[in-house]
Formats: sequence, C-alpha cells, structure tokens
Amino acid sequence: MSETRYTRRGFGFRAEVHKDVEREFDSRLVQQMKEQENRLSAGGLTFRLAREFGFCYGVDRAVDYAYETRRVYPDRRILLMGEIIHNPVVNQRLSDMDIPIVADPIADVPDLGEDDVVIIPAFGLPSSTLDKLKAAGPVLVDTTCGSVLVVWKNVSRYAKSGFTSIIHGKWYHEETKATASQALLAGDGRYLVVLNLEDADHVCEYILGRGDREEFLARFVDACSPGFDPDTDLSRIGMANQTTMLASESIQVADRFRTAMAERFGEDALDERFIAFDTICSATQERQDALQSLLGEPLDLALIVGGYNSSNTGHLARIASRSVPTYHIQHAGEIGGGSRIRHRDPKTGEIRETTDWLPDGEVTIGLTAGASTPNLEVGRVVRSVLECRGVTIERT
Repeated sequence: MSETRYTRRGFGFRAEVHKDVEREFDSRLVQQMKEQENRLSAGGLTFRLAREFGFCYGVDRAVDYAYETRRVYPDRRILLMGEIIHNPVVNQRLSDMDIPIVADPIADVPDLGEDDVVIIPAFGLPSSTLDKLKAAGPVLVDTTCGSVLVVWKNVSRYAKSGFTSIIHGKWYHEETKATASQALLAGDGRYLVVLNLEDADHVCEYILGRGDREEFLARFVDACSPGFDPDTDLSRIGMANQTTMLASESIQVADRFRTAMAERFGEDALDERFIAFDTICSATQERQDALQSLLGEPLDLALIVGGYNSSNTGHLARIASRSVPTYHIQHAGEIGGGSRIRHRDPKTGEIRETTDWLPDGEVTIGLTAGASTPNLEVGRVVRSVLECRGVTIERT
C-alpha cells in the first residue's frame, strides 16, 4: 500500500490519540467547576467560569493530528510550520515530542525531502508556501481549521468574480496572510486588510472621494495586494475576516463599507458592487457571547487565560476590560508571590507587571480562556490564585 503524502483527515487513529491529549491537557478541577454550575468558592474567592471557554473543535483536531502524526512516524523528522495554535503550553508539549516549530515558515522554508513530515498549522499557510512544500515532496499533514477554509472559499470566489476582498484582520497574522493569498490565485485578484473601525473609515472616505492617494498607499503598504490601486480596486468589494476577530466589530466594518458603497454608487448598484458573509468562527462567537453573559453578573475582576499572540484571547480581554479590571495572562506562571501578576494590557498590548492586583476580602472573579487554551491551564490558574490566599487544593 502506497504511503499517504497529503492528508486533511489524519491517519485513522484520532480517537486513540485523543485519549492521550485529554490526559495531558484536561483538568479535574475544571470538570468539578462545570459540575457546580461553573463556579468554585474558597478562601473568600468565588470563581465564575464562562459557559463556553477553552479548546474549540478546530484546535482539538489540530492537536490530535499532531499527536497522530508522531504516532504514525515515530522515527521520522517532523516539522511544524509555525505554531500549531497560539498557546505556549501546547506548543512546548509538541516541541517536547520532537516536533520543532519553524519560526518563520513563509520566509524560511527548510530543506526537505520525501522522508520528512510537515505539519501545517490550524491557521493554514499562504498558497505560495504550500506550493513550495508540495514541490519539496515531504508528507504533508494539513490541520487548517474548517472555519478558515470557509473564508478562503469566499475570498477565492470574490477574486474569480472581479471583486476585491476587504479582510477585517491583522495583516501580520498567520491566518490573514494565508487568507489574503487566496485572492491572488485568480490572476488579477486583489485584497486589502483593515485592522479596525479607524482603518475601515479611512478606506470608506477614499471610496467617497475624500482621500489622498499617496497617504492611503503609505498607510496600507503592508496590508494590500501587490500593485493595489485604490482608484480602481475599490469599485467592487467583498467582505471577509480573520475568523478570530471581535464579531461585533466585523459586523460594524461590513456595515460601514456597505453604507459607503451605497452612497458612492447607489442602492440599486449594491448587488453588483458589494458582497458580505458572516465568517466569524462559531467557537469565537460562542466564547465572546458567553463572556458577555458572564459580565452581566456582579464581578470584581476578570482573568482571561491564553497566549499573548492569540487573537481570539486578546478580543476576550478587550471585551472584559470594558466592564471590570481585566488581566490577560498566558498561564499560571504569570501569577506569583501573592500580590504580583504579569499580564498583557488589553488596550495597549503592553506586557506589564501589577502588584496588589487581588483585592482583600470577598472577591468574585470572572474567568474564561481563549479557544487555544487547554483546561489544564485554566485549572492551574485557579489553583495559583487560591494559593495567593493560602488555600491549597488537589493538583490535577
């Protein structure tokens, strides 16, 4: 039987390796909280856990496939083309399994041969990088998330129909780079990435004839397709997004572009000039909605657990910070010495250290985690906070 050289479906052992993943990344403490209506009280602290949090299906699948790959190829060199997900605990575990991460897989495709095995991360890869990998001939294990593939299909369809893709996302993010590359597969396809409402408004002003061409090109120099011409490439647009963006903001971005296009070309012309689909990942939406619900209850502060470079975790922190003091931490090791916490500021992105962050007396803490954060780390965070109050509970 010939060897599988490319797979998006794994090797048939996922159910078996998933048991290993659960043993390594699950938490009895978190399970206990779920059984107690997502709450835990001890030492004057009450933790309120969001209804939806942590690993999503796409992350589960990607991690399972990585474990499965090592099982199928115990003696082969296996390379991971960038972080499989944005969580330092998970990526370190794969490194411990001798699956090293290629730090910059776009700029630095390593020398590969047919005996090598390459794992494509959940964010996907730009089409040009994937072409290089296929040409080199290694076994390819593609863990690209299904929600990302849905966005790719829309962007590809836009390009083939002569529409420019307006992508709400971070131009430097792995997923957005991969998504943008899909627009270039149709010959003269075009894309423009807008980070936020300010960027969206800037582009809308240009659509309405109130922008400066040179200033526009300088602003979006890293966020547009080669040879992008705002005078012609904004006449027909299709909306897309990085799947982990703030859902409410993606909706506002699309609404502002629709309004601008209607004002510029008329309502009757919209069907020929504007297309929009909701492509925010359902897991991202569910975690944001669950946090919004949690914030409707009395809380003294919020802890958001997940990688600092995790887009969906960062947006959860932004949401929480509008209501209560919020600390975005990567893992339990950020909490130390009873009064110190290292965290990422949700508004500025600055990594800082805060002392006396946990108030005295009775405190209610809202708790959630990004879609790439294992339950194990959520449980560790709860234990570390309790230890600040001198409470020790069973380790899981």
